Amino acid sequence: MEGLGSFLLFAAFFYFMMRFGCGSHMTHGQGGHDHSKGNASGHDDGAGKYIDPVCGMEVETEQGYGKMYQGMLYRFCSRNCLDKFDNEPERYINKQQALVMEEKNNDH
Repeated sequence: MEGLGSFLLFAAFFYFMMRFGCGSHMTHGQGGHDHSKGNASGHDDGAGKYIDPVCGMEVETEQGYGKMYQGMLYRFCSRNCLDKFDNEPERYINKQQALVMEEKNNDH
């Protein structure tokens, strides 16, 4: 039984380190925000990429964090951006809609 307890303790430590520690940067692209603008609509552009509505970074379909909000899927490059969105979603949705309108006006 002592071995099982040690294993569970190690597993919990490993989980928290990967989730909140240095390992979280490796899997969720938090390091090196390049803030390149692409498809400002934030939705899949057919190439499997989204635009983070908080920082504007391009996010692959299966990377980062996803959140359904008002029937739309938004993807975030990091937990930090997701938390900012959770605190003020309307701020970032309005910002994103303004970028979409600007892109449409520049296309004409």
